[in-house]
Amino acid sequence: MAQKGTPADFDYNSTRSKLLLTEYGRNVQNMVKYIVALPTKEERNRYANVVIDLMGFLNPHLRDVADFKHKLWDHLHIISDYKIDVDSPYPLPSPEAIHIKPEPLGYPNKRIRFKHYGKTIELMIAKAKAIDEPARKQHMVQSIANFMKMAYVQWNKDSVTDESILSDLRELSNGELKLEENINLARVEYRTPVQNTRTNNQRTNNNQNNRGGSTGGGQQNRSGQQNNRPGGGQQNRNNNNQNRSNSGPRKY
Repeated sequence: MAQKGTPADFDYNSTRSKLLLTEYGRNVQNMVKYIVALPTKEERNRYANVVIDLMGFLNPHLRDVADFKHKLWDHLHIISDYKIDVDSPYPLPSPEAIHIKPEPLGYPNKRIRFKHYGKTIELMIAKAKAIDEPARKQHMVQSIANFMKMAYVQWNKDSVTDESILSDLRELSNGELKLEENINLARVEYRTPVQNTRTNNQRTNNNQNNRGGSTGGGQQNRSGQQNNRPGGGQQNRNNNNQNRSNSGPRKY
């Protein structure tokens, strides 16, 4: 009678040691564990270089990273739980450096006065205020007004007058930036996306041609059937009557 196995006879993942770096798998971790238990440092160095080459083969995307060999040696120390004693060509990593979390980035919570212009326009206006040269400052203000007009048309999909743009510019700059009266802004028009009418017309013509061809073929087939039915039926009946008359009187 077959002997039943107990749960202790099976090797489950839940009973194994935790994988420290799952991208290298269980076999690499067992190899590193074997290297840690070797008695001499020469053997550990020789086997460690072989495992480093294997780790690079298993993760070829690391070769695109700068100093990928350094990263592989760091991973080797992490897999060994910092217990491996080998001559590493790079500084040994510290366990504390791995668990350091970066500081959270501050999210800007500033209010944007005109959302269709964006925050960049406000920064550009602040830069223009700091310019001392009148000619350069006037050129900067005109460039800002042209950009505001482009942004307005892009988001509102409608034409806008230069007076509206200049009014918004004065409001955003608190009346400090102005343009001369005889300067016109760049012409910006919203263009609706052009549809490919050629393809649609071609599809319509093909559908019409297919419908017309099928209708004509159906009419031709129906007319052919009508022509075949009466003529063929009458001819067959006439031939049968002639054959009966030529055969003579029937014998009972």
